[in-house]
Amino acid sequence: MCGIAGLLTRKSIDNAVGHVENMLGVLAHRGPDDSGVWVDAQHGVVLGHRRLAILDLSPAGHQPMASRGERYHVVYNGEIYNFEMLRKALDSAGKTPTWRGHSDTEVLLAAFEAWGIDATLRQLVGMFAVAVWDRAERELVLARDRVGEKPLYYGFVGGSFVFASEQKAIRAVFGKVLEIDRDALSEFMRFGYVPAPQSIYRGISKLPPGHRLRLRGPDLQQIELQAYWEVSGVSQGALRSQLTHCDDEQLIDRVDQALREAVQLQMVSDVPLGAFLSGGVDSSTIVALMQAQSSQPVRTFTIGFNEDGFNEAPYAKAVAKYLGTDHTEMYVSADIAAGIIPELPHIYDEPFADSSQIPTTLVSRLTRQHVTVSLSGDGGDELFAGYPRYQITESLWRRVSRQPKALRQSVSAMLSCLPARDWDRMLKVLPASLRSRVNGRRIHRAAQLMTSSTLAEMYVRLMSQWQPEDGIVLGAGSQGIFASNWRNDDDLIQAMRRWDVSQHLPDDLLVKVDRATMSVSLEARAPMLDHRVVDLAFALPRRVLVRDGVGKWVLRRVLDRYVPRELIDRPKAGFSVPLAQWLRGPLRAWAESLLDPAVLNMQGFLDAKKVTEMWRQHVNGLYDRSLFLWNVLMFQAWLAAQDN
Repeated sequence: MCGIAGLLTRKSIDNAVGHVENMLGVLAHRGPDDSGVWVDAQHGVVLGHRRLAILDLSPAGHQPMASRGERYHVVYNGEIYNFEMLRKALDSAGKTPTWRGHSDTEVLLAAFEAWGIDATLRQLVGMFAVAVWDRAERELVLARDRVGEKPLYYGFVGGSFVFASEQKAIRAVFGKVLEIDRDALSEFMRFGYVPAPQSIYRGISKLPPGHRLRLRGPDLQQIELQAYWEVSGVSQGALRSQLTHCDDEQLIDRVDQALREAVQLQMVSDVPLGAFLSGGVDSSTIVALMQAQSSQPVRTFTIGFNEDGFNEAPYAKAVAKYLGTDHTEMYVSADIAAGIIPELPHIYDEPFADSSQIPTTLVSRLTRQHVTVSLSGDGGDELFAGYPRYQITESLWRRVSRQPKALRQSVSAMLSCLPARDWDRMLKVLPASLRSRVNGRRIHRAAQLMTSSTLAEMYVRLMSQWQPEDGIVLGAGSQGIFASNWRNDDDLIQAMRRWDVSQHLPDDLLVKVDRATMSVSLEARAPMLDHRVVDLAFALPRRVLVRDGVGKWVLRRVLDRYVPRELIDRPKAGFSVPLAQWLRGPLRAWAESLLDPAVLNMQGFLDAKKVTEMWRQHVNGLYDRSLFLWNVLMFQAWLAAQDN
């Protein structure tokens, strides 16, 4: 795991080298073990690299690295898990000279020379962001892994082309000329993250997952962007045909084997390795498969909270004990958790408002004290239909779509007119089992969703906080009612899962993990995001994804082979913090300082009246507005940090 940066310029090459060195300094946390710069002065190319040594700890793994024939020069962030197989294939074909070391970077370059860049990308199994200067074609190629585990920003600034693993590296050099994109800010206020390809700055883009970019032309100003993989692609269609006649047990075997192989590949490391363990289905499955293939106890790590409803540490401890892992847990107080909030704008280098960033940062810090690589269960809910929202949204859509829109709007207005806390008082007559599923907040949410014209609109509204029509961002352009990467599907849950894997997973969950782990120089790996597992998951028949109202049926049956069901079966909790209570308690003074109407008016980005009203509703207990407010607070905190 590393950090990369580079410049292509027609201006002073000495200045360009200085700029790249400055960017690398900002990225030191991503690669504390080594640093390097390569320069092609004739063409104005500067490539920079910060290294976190995981494989081949010797100088033979140093980057920037050139291919044996000197055609390709590369800087690369990530891991190619199948590099040993690629190396054997190259050797068998007589395509390589004597190897200098055993790094995956050297294999990557040899593959580029033997097969070409595009053909190589299609053979890679891994997570990566790579920049390659092709001296023969005189072009720069950027590429990002299929699911988007590793980040890559790029754009033209002041006539030069710049790229980097994190946006703050670009800001460190070009911050004076960067301008906040109000349309991107509007998307951030909606989702709590800025969806690719946008970034918070105008003119700076994120390379979408599964894409490669070529910068070419006589003046190196022409960008060619092309996808080399997509969710629900051709390979999944072929797999679906193969699986048509498989019974349930055979499908469980296929998933078990695919995950075993992915875990085995991702356990290869020349440094200490462990795993995050929450005690839920996803992380428990990964840890169980690790322990089944390890001769030593696997190191596992968990963060616990004292607040009821937010602590999964006891479940993780029980799973760890059963599997025999070497388990470490740490309980943190609200004060300790809240204490890292001032650091978040620096860790998450553009506005980011998934509040589970707090426990993710804490568990990363705990884990890094013991290991350098940690596996996780990320992706399980999206791939195997684990989120309850899939079934809830499908059921709601099938019911309301049959009704005239005018009727739906009337019912929505009636449900919304009563404050959430009044609904909660009325619902106290219901049995406790029902009250846990029906409350005022959910009634208001359903009222908002039932006016949707399409499933896409309904689902993306469900995944949003501030809606486009709220007009919270001043001067933002008109935003579409749902994301452009939505694709319809006869299977409604399949369509929602695809949207999540295309947008929510790479732009929210994987950003959260990448920035939290890399802030402490910890490499995170997610075996479920091996693209072959993704292909298999999207080819599975629905009956093994959702059964009897419960998602992840097939993944649960895999886990049954390794861990007793009674240790796992419980309501889904998520990796969250008691944000609503904190904003009314220990975080109130901090929040009010950032939400000062005079400051909001002076900055001119957000509608101060709407923000103030949302804050009033929350602190007075009328509604839980914590998620709306967290988006605002994380932008305000990020904005304040830019001035420091």
